[in-house]
Amino acid sequence: MKPGARVLGIDDSPFTKEDERVLVVGVVWREGAVEGVLSTHVARDGLDSTEKLERMVRSSKFLPQIRLIVMHGVTLAGFNIVNIRKLSEKLSVPVIGVTRKRPCAAAVGKALRNFSDCGERLELIRSAGPVVRIGTIHAQLAGIGVDEARKFLSSFEGIPEPVRLAHIISSGVVRGESHGKV
Repeated sequence: MKPGARVLGIDDSPFTKEDERVLVVGVVWREGAVEGVLSTHVARDGLDSTEKLERMVRSSKFLPQIRLIVMHGVTLAGFNIVNIRKLSEKLSVPVIGVTRKRPCAAAVGKALRNFSDCGERLELIRSAGPVVRIGTIHAQLAGIGVDEARKFLSSFEGIPEPVRLAHIISSGVVRGESHGKV
């Protein structure tokens, strides 16, 4: 990825079990500066996140400039699982899902058994590919190789700044002030 490329960082807002829809914020970031903010809503524990993210990005003026999408994990709003491969293909932009802790496959599988469409959701999780450790974080990659992802992620200490900013903005909008770590 070229220096100065625009990156879209995505994270969801805090939510409760009573919330049917959850705010998702995207921050367009370039060389340490915020250049734009996008938002959409997804269903809590739904299956609309891939479509909603594609629509959010595609309808924005930023799509032609975005060279990478970095998300906090591959799920939004509980277990609304993003098909990062499909999103990458539809937008022709690489997608990376990052987390501080390695996702526990057994715990995820156990939680997904509570859904009537457990098989479909497990397949979405599997389609995100293997979890790779890059520095201090864990990542799942679509449309980008490990070496290129490592090159981008190594410029940050932990969670990339665009994702951290999306977290701060979404938390601040929902709670009135930002709260918690990504």
